[in-house]
Amino acid sequence: MILKDSGLLGENGSPMRFCQPDSSMTVVHKIDQLSLRLGMNSSVATSSLENNQYLVESLMMEEAISSAQLEGASTTRKVAKEMLETERAPSNDDERMIVNNFMLMKLAKRSKHMKLSVELIRRFHEEATRGIQEETACPGEIRQANDIFVVDRNSEVAHQPPDHELLPARLEALCDFANTDHNGLDGELFIHPSVKAIILHFMIGYEHAFSDGNGRTARGIFYWYMLKSGYWGFEYISISTLLKKAPAQYGESYLFTETDDFDLTYFINYQLCIIERAMDDFLSHIDKKRKEFYEIMGWIEKTGFSKNLNFRQIHLLKKVVRNPGRLFTSKEVKNDFDISEGTARTDLEKLVSLKMLAKYKDGKTYYYVARGDAMDRVKSQ
Repeated sequence: MILKDSGLLGENGSPMRFCQPDSSMTVVHKIDQLSLRLGMNSSVATSSLENNQYLVESLMMEEAISSAQLEGASTTRKVAKEMLETERAPSNDDERMIVNNFMLMKLAKRSKHMKLSVELIRRFHEEATRGIQEETACPGEIRQANDIFVVDRNSEVAHQPPDHELLPARLEALCDFANTDHNGLDGELFIHPSVKAIILHFMIGYEHAFSDGNGRTARGIFYWYMLKSGYWGFEYISISTLLKKAPAQYGESYLFTETDDFDLTYFINYQLCIIERAMDDFLSHIDKKRKEFYEIMGWIEKTGFSKNLNFRQIHLLKKVVRNPGRLFTSKEVKNDFDISEGTARTDLEKLVSLKMLAKYKDGKTYYYVARGDAMDRVKSQ
């Protein structure tokens, strides 16, 4: 398939092209079946949807952490999750990159109803690089020179991005491509949304419109288009976790495309393989969390606790009984469940009233501690 009218051109002016073997179509089908496998429909606000989204809410943090680590950020996952959950201010550039990536994922979700524009691409980049080496990254600023290039594992130049003077027109063409319906109707070319999202990912990296942070911006645009296309489950699926395990192959998939007359097949197939593995990991995680949840639900049902608790409070109670002495804050609960801080405090106070949590104040912050006898208190009901 040649994208001859798309405006997506290689450095020599050749149009981008790709083909889809049967193996890639199998993955595309699995992507389409993802919501059905989860047993949820994003257009229907059911209690099942709400419950399962709470189970996977923290997975958005996984992509933020992995994407930063792919770019070279060095910090442990435990420390990174603690920072995001409690909204602790980052102490260095590595932690700042993780916070930025988390906010980038939030931006992808928040702007999913918008059309792609150069301004939106700049906002994605600004979010990805805010506060990190701002003099060199220049958040949100399109590069004004040709001194940027990509090196391979042998430190040799693997990619020289297009001339900076061509970027305004090339980025506008990319936006036009993103905003064009490729649904196969009325004689239009059909491109599956997941494949189109991957093409956008590739092109943002290929254009290399910014001095730094192009990879993070490209992955943010990928997620934005998947969410825009209705694949809500990708809010929780981390492709960067797997890309991080083989960064050289990720780079080579770009290189193979560029050196074979801009055939996107290499990059599309590699990314689809990554997506398939990421979906499998996600579904395994969901199955595990569901099993844990229904086990604790069955146990709490027998005690009579559940009739006085909402889903979030039951989920919190599970953490309390399994982690005596653990500290909770309203900010952490707010981020875990994507609710207001006031609602988070109400949930915590409910468990205080049931003597599952103990509350104390340090400065201006209230902390909630999982009581060591919480398990016994539940069993005694």
